[in-house]
Amino acid sequence: MGSTSLYNEAKAWSAAETLEPLIEPAPSVLEAYRPRQGYLLLDEQQIARSGALSERHLNAALFQLEASRGSAPVMAIVRALIDWLQAPEQRDLRRAFAVWLGRVFLPRRLPEVELPALSDLHEVYQMLTDNVESWTDQWKQEGLEEGLEQGREAARHLLLRQIRHRFGPAIAEQSAPWLAQIRDLGALEALGDQLLVLADGDAWLNALRESAADPTASGGSAGGAPADGPQR
Repeated sequence: MGSTSLYNEAKAWSAAETLEPLIEPAPSVLEAYRPRQGYLLLDEQQIARSGALSERHLNAALFQLEASRGSAPVMAIVRALIDWLQAPEQRDLRRAFAVWLGRVFLPRRLPEVELPALSDLHEVYQMLTDNVESWTDQWKQEGLEEGLEQGREAARHLLLRQIRHRFGPAIAEQSAPWLAQIRDLGALEALGDQLLVLADGDAWLNALRESAADPTASGGSAGGAPADGPQR
């Protein structure tokens, strides 16, 4: 009997796909008896991007909704579902998609939008049409913020590598919670310049604390000492 894992996160799947890597190595005489059972991984995001499923396929519609970015592809998929699910015997499927969109998918994508109870795909499509302009702006803002956060994380990661190289792992460990408070990319870049010229780890930590305490660098409020960070 086989098993299937359905995965829909944006981060790539990294777990072992067979039992073998999870078992301690055995003597070569027992190699043939090592369990090798695997499972079928259905990575929704990867499948949706690869276009591996046929268009008139409800799984394809679901996976493409999960992978969608913005209101236009969502509206196109809902329109396609309306066209595909017209038969009277498909009424329950139409309602299931509409309820899932209204209770699960849209609240997760648009947490600040008050949604009415939805039980029909035509209602979903009309609601999307009525709010497309404001929702598109919100999706763009969320995408922009996600991109900025990815940039901040990359800058912090690079700084920590450089800190570890210059001042050792102990200073890098103390720096991490302070760096996490700084949200301004310009401030992180300025710290990278300072890191190249400061004489020692103490001077670096002082400069880092000053930057984290600056409201413009920490997102509007002066950063206090992290619970596990260095103390003055």
